[in-house]
Amino acid sequence: MSEKTKKSSDEMTFFEHIDALRPHLVRGVMALLVMMVVAFLAKKFIIDWVLMGPQSPDFPTNRFLCYMSHLLMNDDTLCINQVKFNMVNTALSGQFNLHMQVAMVAAVVVAVPYLLWELWRFVLPALTPRERHKSRMFVFYVSLCFFTGLLFGYYIITPLSISFFVTYQASAEITNMIDVKSYLSTVLHVSLACAIVFQLPLLVYFLTKMGLITTSFLKRYRRHAIVLLTILSAIITPPDLFSLVLVVIPLYALYELSIYLASKVERKMAKEEEEEQNNPSDNDTPQGPDTPDAAVAAVAQEEPIPAAPIETASAPTETPANASSEPQKPDDDYQYISFEEDPTDDEEDDPDAIYR
Repeated sequence: MSEKTKKSSDEMTFFEHIDALRPHLVRGVMALLVMMVVAFLAKKFIIDWVLMGPQSPDFPTNRFLCYMSHLLMNDDTLCINQVKFNMVNTALSGQFNLHMQVAMVAAVVVAVPYLLWELWRFVLPALTPRERHKSRMFVFYVSLCFFTGLLFGYYIITPLSISFFVTYQASAEITNMIDVKSYLSTVLHVSLACAIVFQLPLLVYFLTKMGLITTSFLKRYRRHAIVLLTILSAIITPPDLFSLVLVVIPLYALYELSIYLASKVERKMAKEEEEEQNNPSDNDTPQGPDTPDAAVAAVAQEEPIPAAPIETASAPTETPANASSEPQKPDDDYQYISFEEDPTDDEEDDPDAIYR
């Protein structure tokens, strides 16, 4: 919803919501196009340094594992990706299509915070002041979990996956001719999968706020969660025990973090409910002159209207002495007809006589 829209979400129709969403979509698409152009021009850095980095012996993870292998075991057991391999392209337009795909994915990854901010601005007018205060860090926390998972997948899972698949041999008669599209697809999919998995704590947080899951539920099914996390780790990692354990440990840590966040949310919600019961007047509903609660309070505070005095019959007021006893005649063509009797002629005057 745009800031220009003054209506509440309850009053807006479907097409009004679409119209309010339109400027946010336009700005989001423009940001993606700008980032895509920048990523397309920076192909040497993104492709040669970032995407091709995990298969190089100088990659930080490869050097660290080799250093630990020499320190602990005095051999090259943990040394991975020590020999760079060549990749081939088997399609005429393969490199151009690959360049466009990499630019688009890089644009989405870099623009994630801005896209989340536009989403938050669209929902913002429908939130109460209390909800706005609580959701002000939404973009930061979601972006933090996203980039943490992305870096974990890029620096930990990707080098292990590359090393396993490159060195694996089903037969000595088969020579590997690795397609560059297959290599880059592995790097991107593994990294983005970890970025999505690392949203688990936030997902549990919002589900707990909505009352769909509880801390007792997460604790009761902890063993089932470990099995599911192991299966998930086996899907996104090469099938060796070292890589599997290396991924299961942080995922299980995320699950325990989710339990902690759920318990914290439940305690906070219980405290807020207790405060609302103690202070029922403190709520998020704005108190204005037109709200029902305000109207009832105003009626209760009004002073009772005094009853109107009862009129009693009173004697007719006396006419002043200097006032003329004869009625005034109107200035028109008709003569005034009086039906009043002369008080001096009580018995002599005819009651039917009139003055013309």
